[in-house]
Amino acid sequence: MCIVYIGDKYGIATTDVTTGDFFVTEVDSERKLLDELNRFSPTEIICNEPFYMSGVDIDDMKERMGIAVSALDSWYFGDDLAKETLLSHFHVQSLEGLGLMDYDCGVIASAALLKYLYETQKNTLSNILELRPYSIGKYMIIDSSSRRNLELVETMREKQKRGSLLWVLDKTKTAMGARLLRSYVEQPLIDKTEILKRQELITNLNDQEITREELREYLGPIYDLERLITRITYQTANPRDMIAFCNSLEMLPPIKTLLEDLKGELATGIREHFDCLEDLCALLKSSINDDPPISVRDGNIIKTGYNEEVDRLRNASTDGKKWLADLEGKEREKTGIKNLRIKYNKVFGYYLEVTNSFKDQVPDYYVRKQTLTNAERYITPELKELEDTILGSQDRLVELEYDLFRQIRDTIADNVARILATARAVAQIDVFVSLALVAGQNNYCKPKINESGVIDIKGGRHPVVEKMLANDSFVENDTYLNNAESRISIITGPNMAGKSTYMRQTALITLMAQIGSFVPAESANIGLCDRIFTRVGASDDLASGQSTFMIEMNEVANILRNATKDSLLILDEIGRGTSTFDGLSIAWAVVEYIADPNILGAKTLFATHYHELTELEGKLSSVNNFCIAVQEEGDDIVFLRKIIKGGADRSYGIQVARLAGVPEPVLKRAREICNELIDSDITTKVKDIDIKPALSEQPKIKETRSSDYEQLSLFSSPVEMTIANELKTMDLNNMTPIKAMLYLQELQERLKQQ
Repeated sequence: MCIVYIGDKYGIATTDVTTGDFFVTEVDSERKLLDELNRFSPTEIICNEPFYMSGVDIDDMKERMGIAVSALDSWYFGDDLAKETLLSHFHVQSLEGLGLMDYDCGVIASAALLKYLYETQKNTLSNILELRPYSIGKYMIIDSSSRRNLELVETMREKQKRGSLLWVLDKTKTAMGARLLRSYVEQPLIDKTEILKRQELITNLNDQEITREELREYLGPIYDLERLITRITYQTANPRDMIAFCNSLEMLPPIKTLLEDLKGELATGIREHFDCLEDLCALLKSSINDDPPISVRDGNIIKTGYNEEVDRLRNASTDGKKWLADLEGKEREKTGIKNLRIKYNKVFGYYLEVTNSFKDQVPDYYVRKQTLTNAERYITPELKELEDTILGSQDRLVELEYDLFRQIRDTIADNVARILATARAVAQIDVFVSLALVAGQNNYCKPKINESGVIDIKGGRHPVVEKMLANDSFVENDTYLNNAESRISIITGPNMAGKSTYMRQTALITLMAQIGSFVPAESANIGLCDRIFTRVGASDDLASGQSTFMIEMNEVANILRNATKDSLLILDEIGRGTSTFDGLSIAWAVVEYIADPNILGAKTLFATHYHELTELEGKLSSVNNFCIAVQEEGDDIVFLRKIIKGGADRSYGIQVARLAGVPEPVLKRAREICNELIDSDITTKVKDIDIKPALSEQPKIKETRSSDYEQLSLFSSPVEMTIANELKTMDLNNMTPIKAMLYLQELQERLKQQ
C-alpha cells in the first residue's frame, strides 16, 4: 500500500502482487484512512514524508497492526513522473482512460507504488493490467470498530474465521472465490440496482439446484488461477504449476455450458467475460508431461511427440546401449574378428578393442587410439558419431526441454489479460453458488430492498449463533424501524437474555441484504443504510493508556459525528463505564441527540440497564420500549429470548449471579442491599425531567465579563437560609451514599424552584 498525504487528503493505492489486483481511492480524514487499512490489512506501507507529519499514529501501525512503514524519496511523488509511469504501464494516452481525473492524490500514490514495485520485483509487472479506482461512497461504510464488533471476517477473541459471518457464508470451492466473497462482506453495496442483480442470480441458482451442484463439482478442482498466472508472468512457475493450470483449464468448458442455463443481467455479464482458454489448455496437454519434476532443470518435462529433436535426443539416451550392441555385431560380421568389443572409459570415451592375435584383420578405416600389451584400441567415424549422440544427448535434452518450457510459459504469459478476466468470472460464479447454497441449506429468505428507510424483519435470526446452537433452538424475533415514529428502540432486560444477539442480528441481516445475499428471516424488507455503527462492549487498552470508559466515549463520539439519518446504530450499554448518575445522564443525552431529526435522526437499537430511559417513550415521539421476556420461577429465572413491547422494570442481576455460581451468602446480602436501595429509587425523579429543545434551537449563551457581576450576599433568600440551617443539623454519618445523593438532588430542586 502507498499513502500520499497532500493538502489534508490521503491518496491510497493498494496492490496484491500475487493476484494483480490494483486499487486506488482518496479519503479526507484519518478515521477513513484507518478503516481502509483495516479492510486491506497490508503488510507494507510506503508513503511520502508529509504523511509522517499528518498526525496519524505511525507507531501504532508498526507495533499493533504489524505493518512495515517507510517513507520514499520525494522524487517518487513528482506529478510528471506519476503521469508518465501510469501512461507507460497501462498503455493509454491520458489519465481519463484510467478513470483517474478526480483522483489527484490517488494518481501520485498509484504511480509511486508502481515505481517501487518495478525496483523491488525486478520484472515488468505484466500481471497488473488494470487500475481500479473506487469511491468509499459507493459502498456501505463499516468502521474498524463495527467490523470487529460484528465479527464479519474473524471473531473478536480468538481471531478465528470460525464463528464469523464469513464462516457462515463461505462455501466457496476456489481460493479466488473466497477472496472475492471476503471483499463483498467487507464492502456491502448501497446501490439498489446492483443488489437486485445479485439477488436475481442467487434466486436463479436456487431454482436450478442440479445446475448449482454441478457447478460446485467443476469448481472444486480449479486452482488459484490469479496466483498461478502471476507466477507464470514472473517466470517462477515450475512444471507442476503448469499441470495444475492445465487441469484447471479443463474444468472451464463444462462450467461455461452450465452458465448458459442461468438467466439475468449478472449471469450474462459473467458469461461475456468467461473465456474457456481451450487453445492454452490444448498447448499444455500436448507439451507438458502429466507427472513432471518440480525443477525445470531435471528434464523429463516435455511430452514425446511434441518436438522431433526432443524425441531424437530422448531416444539416444534410452536406446544408446542397443545402438552400441548393433554396431558391435555389425563390425564383427564385417571384419571377421570374433572377440571384437566396444568398450568405454572416461578418458577415451567409446572405442573398439581388438586383441593382438586379430590385429592383422583390422580394416583401414579403423583409427588407432591406444596400444596395450596384448590389445589395440580403435575408433571409427560411425562410433565417434554415435558417441557424440549418446554422451551429449542427455545434457542437450535437458537444455532443450528447458528452452521449450520457457517458450510455453511465455506463450501462457502473453495471454494474461484473458486468463485474469476468466479467473474473475470464475470467482464471481463461485461466490454466488456459495451464497445460493447457504441460503438453501439454512432456509434464508430473499429480502426486499427499499429506499424509504424502513427496516422490517419478521422472524429474524442471528446467522452465526443459530449455526452454533444444536437442535434448531434459536428463538426468532421481529424488528421494525423507520425514519418516523419507530426510529429508536430502547431494549431492556437482564444480562444473558439476548439483547446483544438481537441487535447484532439486525445489523448482520441488514448488511447481508446489502451484500446481495439472502437473509436468515421469515421475511425482510430492508431500507438501504449508508453506514452501520456499533458500540458494543470494550475492555481497557492498557497499551494506549485508555480505560474502558474512554474507549467507549471515543466510539460514541465517532458515531455521533459521522452517522447520518440513513445510518443504522447499534448501541449497547452506553455509559456503563462510569458512575450511575453520569452514565444515565450521558445515555439520556445521547438518545435525545439521535432522536432529533434536525440533528441526526438515525435508526437506532439502544440496549441499556438504565430502566429510567424507558421514560423517554412518552417524551420523544420516535422512541419505543422493548424488553426481553423473562419467566420467574421462585428465585430462578428462565430467559425466553423473545423481544416484546414494553420496558423491563428489573435487571435480574442477582438471579444471573446465582446462575453464574456466586455463593449464597453473597446473594442473600445483595438482596438485602437491593431492597434498601429500591426504597430510594431515582425513577420517580427521572419522570420529572423535561426534554430540552434541540441543540440547534437552543439560544446562544451570551458572553459575560467579570464586570457584569455584582457582589452578592452568601444567602440571598429565606429558602437558602432554611436549607443552610437544615444542613447544620443533618446527621451525615448515618446516611447511605445513595440517600445523601438523593437529598442533595432534592435541595438542588428546591433552590431551582425559588
